[in-house]
Amino acid sequence: MSYTLINNGTLINGNGGTPIQNAAVLINDHLIVAAGLKKSIKIPDANVNKVDANGGYILPGFIDTHVHIMTESFGREETLYTPLSLYFYNAIERMQRTLNAGVTSVRDAGLADAGLKLAVEKGIIVGPRIQISISPLSISGGHFDFWLNSGFDIRPRYPGYPEGIADGPEEVRRTVRKIMRAGAEVVKVMVTGGVISANDRPEYPQFTPEELKVIVEEASYRNLQVVAHAHGKQGIKNAITAGVNSIEHGTCLDDECIGLMLSNGTFLVPTFLAMKVNKELALDETSNIPDWSRDDAIRMENVHENNIRNAYKAGVKIVMGTDSGVVPHGRNLEELGYMYDMGMKPMETIVASTKRASESLGWEDRVGTIEEGKLADIVICKEDPLTNIKSLGNPNNILMVIKDGKMVKNII
Repeated sequence: MSYTLINNGTLINGNGGTPIQNAAVLINDHLIVAAGLKKSIKIPDANVNKVDANGGYILPGFIDTHVHIMTESFGREETLYTPLSLYFYNAIERMQRTLNAGVTSVRDAGLADAGLKLAVEKGIIVGPRIQISISPLSISGGHFDFWLNSGFDIRPRYPGYPEGIADGPEEVRRTVRKIMRAGAEVVKVMVTGGVISANDRPEYPQFTPEELKVIVEEASYRNLQVVAHAHGKQGIKNAITAGVNSIEHGTCLDDECIGLMLSNGTFLVPTFLAMKVNKELALDETSNIPDWSRDDAIRMENVHENNIRNAYKAGVKIVMGTDSGVVPHGRNLEELGYMYDMGMKPMETIVASTKRASESLGWEDRVGTIEEGKLADIVICKEDPLTNIKSLGNPNNILMVIKDGKMVKNII
């Protein structure tokens, strides 16, 4: 057996309780076997690799519930000139940046395929643990329809990405089945337009209530969750009523939406980072954000934070997600600072990014907290995050990252 002992640090285990000073975490291969006060842990007599946290803070690996590993640009026209394989090669460096930021698990909200996930699992490339959705579902002319008014359709053609555009209950049912056949572990659906859409507006609802119920029904047959990209309140209400697991963005939600989320136990993924950066880009006339997106990006961000604050105060379950891929990868934990600015306490942002995030992915039995039996996903940071939560947004403050018991970053 191969043991690793992390000691000389303060443990913040993800459960939201009081931090434990003079703590230690004992790992056996890829699993945590003990965590708590060092003096309470029985340490094996031999074959123990000791890691000194140097007085730092020991946390669970963070979980970003909304990323796009395959992308990092607004330029949809790039698909006309870029070989698809190049996106996969570029994803390797993006995943390393994600790990360096302290994120050891992600839910990819579109375009990571089964091969990318398998390459990480087999150790061919280094990356976070990935839950994949393959191809987002969209109506014709909706948020993931790449057809342009010029008559060109610029979406990538690839067998690993089944066509996600569907209209009508039976076509929707067949499309969900094809996406699940391709390896989707969660179903992503665009229930409203988007900020960077060429053919719609963020407020416009997409898919009928009947179509959405079919999507949730089909996913449930394989025990898969459905997550909904949603800005406008009518689309949000339709999605919650249909039974989706989470609302992504949630920009225009109102009291009725909040009541439905509380009644249905729906998670909310605010993606503050993307909303803030999109607005900054929209205000910068030299940026490469498409002209059709500028007004939408500004309008949506202007109402987003206040509405999310109302949901938080009401008790809606908020989890961390950044929409990295729309914004640069590696900035993921800046999201916690924005959650704090919105009103969450530092410990609440950590729980939302670890334990609660794992629950939203259905992975709470594996990751999200530092306790016996969980996978050894651990982050060590230099500064006290409870004193300065925004320090987590600086990757240089993340001294060590361990995923599955293997060290993937070490600058201690």
